Amino acid sequence: MKVRVQYLGFIKNMLNKNEEHFELEDGSSLSDLLNKLAENHGASFRKEVYEPGVKKIKTGFSVTINGQFIGQVGGLDAKLSDGDHVILMSLMTGG
Repeated sequence: MKVRVQYLGFIKNMLNKNEEHFELEDGSSLSDLLNKLAENHGASFRKEVYEPGVKKIKTGFSVTINGQFIGQVGGLDAKLSDGDHVILMSLMTGG
């Protein structure tokens, strides 16, 4: 199956790209995708966004699948489907 991953905010700047497309095994979960991203983007991604095996997104970041926050669709165990649109974004802070 094919999944589109879009990057917003800090992640976009860190990776120097707007989006990528990935081919995943049928039945893959969000954590499978994030493990692949960590493998592809290396130490900076693991340090800032997601460390495989930890089972949570680092503080200051959020993920949506087809416009829904992952807490609404099963968290990191959410199953992905062909054509899904995943957005990784940094949360807005300030005052």
